[in-house]
Amino acid sequence: MSLDTQAISAVQFEASAVRIHGEPKFLLSASLFYFRIPRLLWKERMEQLKAYGYNSIDVYFPWNYHELKEGEWDFAEERDVEAFLSAASDAGLWVIARPGPYICSEWDGGALPAYLQAQGIEIRQNDPVFLSRVAAWFDRIMPLLKAYQAGEGGTVIAVQLDNELDFYDCKDPKGYIGALRDLTLSHGITVPLFACAGQGGLLQAAGIAEGVAPTCNFYPDNRDPEFEQKVLHYGGIMEELGYPLLVTETNRAHYLLRRLMGCGAKLLGPYLQVSGTDFGFTNATNNWGKPLAFMTSDYDFGGMISPEGHIRAEAYEGRLLGQLIETYGIKLAEAKAVGAVGELRENIAGPYALELKDGGKLLFFTNLDDQDKEITLDDVGTFTLRGGRSLALPMQLPLTSWGMEGKLEQSTAELYFAKSAGGKLSLAFHTEGAGQIQLSIEADEFESEGCFVEQQDGRLIISFNGETDAVCRVKDHTGSLLTVVIQDRSKALYMVEMDEEGLMVIDSLENNLVKEEQAVTNWLLSSIDAAEPMTSTEARQSIEHASYLEQNGIYRGYAWYEASVPPHSENEVQGILIKNGSDVLSLYADGTYLGTIVPGGSSSYLPLTGGLEQGKLLARTEIWGHSNFDDSRLPGLRLHAMKGLTGMSLVTKQHDLSRNWSVYRATDRILREELTAEVDRKLWPVVNLGGWLSPDHPAFEYYRKSFIPGDKANSWTLYFEGMQSTAQVYVDGKFAGDVNPFDPYLDLSPYLTAGQTAELAIFLERVIGLPPGRRAIMYEGIQASNWTISGAEEPELLAHAEATRTQGLEVELPLQLEPGQTAWLHGAVSNSESGAGWRANVSGSGLKLTVFFEGHLVGRTWTPSQEGRPVLTGGDPHSVYLPGVWFDKKEGEIAILLEAVDQAGPCKLEAITLQPV
Repeated sequence: MSLDTQAISAVQFEASAVRIHGEPKFLLSASLFYFRIPRLLWKERMEQLKAYGYNSIDVYFPWNYHELKEGEWDFAEERDVEAFLSAASDAGLWVIARPGPYICSEWDGGALPAYLQAQGIEIRQNDPVFLSRVAAWFDRIMPLLKAYQAGEGGTVIAVQLDNELDFYDCKDPKGYIGALRDLTLSHGITVPLFACAGQGGLLQAAGIAEGVAPTCNFYPDNRDPEFEQKVLHYGGIMEELGYPLLVTETNRAHYLLRRLMGCGAKLLGPYLQVSGTDFGFTNATNNWGKPLAFMTSDYDFGGMISPEGHIRAEAYEGRLLGQLIETYGIKLAEAKAVGAVGELRENIAGPYALELKDGGKLLFFTNLDDQDKEITLDDVGTFTLRGGRSLALPMQLPLTSWGMEGKLEQSTAELYFAKSAGGKLSLAFHTEGAGQIQLSIEADEFESEGCFVEQQDGRLIISFNGETDAVCRVKDHTGSLLTVVIQDRSKALYMVEMDEEGLMVIDSLENNLVKEEQAVTNWLLSSIDAAEPMTSTEARQSIEHASYLEQNGIYRGYAWYEASVPPHSENEVQGILIKNGSDVLSLYADGTYLGTIVPGGSSSYLPLTGGLEQGKLLARTEIWGHSNFDDSRLPGLRLHAMKGLTGMSLVTKQHDLSRNWSVYRATDRILREELTAEVDRKLWPVVNLGGWLSPDHPAFEYYRKSFIPGDKANSWTLYFEGMQSTAQVYVDGKFAGDVNPFDPYLDLSPYLTAGQTAELAIFLERVIGLPPGRRAIMYEGIQASNWTISGAEEPELLAHAEATRTQGLEVELPLQLEPGQTAWLHGAVSNSESGAGWRANVSGSGLKLTVFFEGHLVGRTWTPSQEGRPVLTGGDPHSVYLPGVWFDKKEGEIAILLEAVDQAGPCKLEAITLQPV
């Protein structure tokens, strides 16, 4: 369908408003992800959002959650998109759909299927091969979105194309977004399309492609004093393009959302208000570490609803904001940002003004620190703005939209609730100090409680002390009754309704107090041979050379590489080198555990004491998750990165190449013949690698050295220990690769020949005062051969656990394992008294746990370790959620794969305690 023939939508994005079925709507949207919440709890979460002020949800649709293998689709049970969209429609929530193809969301690979990497497809580009794969995904997801879009009986009001493309090196964003647009329109999608900018690059994110609205994701410091200026800048650009300012992602604090509202945003999309769990092998590896980090199974950034469904204090701020939005309605939905008005004060943002539709203004004042401030408004007086507060105060507001004559002239209290019926209007304000409300109204009579009221020059002035609740009832000359209620802000947070007399129906903070925990007992422990795959012999396939897991059809879960090297005696062996390893690798040599590493796609050396009589190597690998964000610092953090390894070598010798390099000082980055050609370097100084003291900043230096490979070796890897610079390495004039501080290994095996002298050349770029590293080491040895590979996902692991159960021995916690040992721990637990399930807290050290509950992989944890443990981020790294709705019978079965991974400290499981939810 062309843009010219696209059907008229039930939803329009206009510069002044978002219109749904012709009516302007202000959208307060919370992320709600069906793939992180058990299906039986979808409705409950939606009802919670509605109850706490939100009228919309945004939801990603992860491609690789539904296409498990190429051409193998699953939209049933927990993956039932249609059921989710139907539930949202029934709940009356507008849906902002985000089908990717890339979603980020700290999800495995950003939802891009791993087979794309294995096929070498260039992702997120205007490339026909990639787009043909996207088309297959859109053929599945877009018909479901169409069936539930606004105008066809559902509540889907917009569709996002890709996600934060400005973080990625897309060569043709306009062409790429345009291609996604055309694919989307071909499926009959008529609601608006948009593309969000993650770091403000509207052109890079949306290409400003025709028919695709650019939107903004803002993640500032909540108290950035110049934030409004930035937002107003983007608001002006959107207005010129004919679109509203839509903030599709931002921080969760409603304090910040108010600041955005004051800048004219028509959509507020805080991420992540509804927390969840990454069930299964769906976690990502992310760039929130140094740089490597593993995302926890607990997907919780502290938003207003916990993974278990607990209501947190911030939810009441959400309800207050939602009531304010509902109070002003169309006035707010079509408001226009004016910018800063009046005199600005130190550590106060504002006042920033919104001109409301049909008259009146809202003035936004934000206190940027924790000290209370005194603010003076002309003709109203002085009021207190508490530390860390943002208020929207009405000014010159006509009461006619609520069916009453008169005007709300000014107020130092925030109007957040209005109710009008049968000639009666009730207005509720909240305050945290003394102040005034001024009304222009022809009052025939009035009465008050807890406040002082006087008439002055046609105005009714209500003064309150902020310490007691106040009510003023005013009857005008037409007989209409106005009730003004002023209460402390702490009470307003819990107000859900007002009766005709101005009495409040008050909610209270849900009791989420931590109840007493109980320990799980009656455990069975089944030890297994850690140096053998957990797969059948038939499942193991021979491969000619070591290659990444995805290239062997293994996209998630565990895998085992088996290989061999010639037997060597103790004095011939130094260690094992793993090449390009990722994510988690545990290495065994002749059954002896050498350690667990997290190389992030780089190589790693593990020392080996003793000989190799059998020459048997096994690497147990785990895909924690594909990177959800393209980070070039580590190979495993690239968005296209694959997992596993590309080789292992037995290291028989270490050559220290740190000394006696010939050096040539260069003046720029241009590579010259001094590096690659045969040149006379007799007069070049001879120094240690990186040892030339140069005044240049940065310094560019050429280093050359001869190297004689051992005549019995076929593997050589150069390692820069403690590297703090970048380098380009050449062998006999041929470029061999780049080296940097995050990836200081370089395999030179393709460029070296046993027994033949080679000329090593390094172009070094270093910041003044920083060396290239402590040492340069050449790891020399024998490459492993006779490779086999096998993999196990959830079904295979569960089958293995069940097969070992009969071997289990009764144990009690605490339980200690030897480094390298693996075992299945079996247990059972009854549902909590409330039926909501448990939060299982794990305490111990040196262990990695993969936890299954009632046939579901519910989480992976890694207890504190003295070595090897990566940064874990995203939520609680020490607990897993056991949903009550997954208890199929009286007791739920638990199976935990225990891996003892710490060689430097104890591998001990202290306890697993259950906290009812």
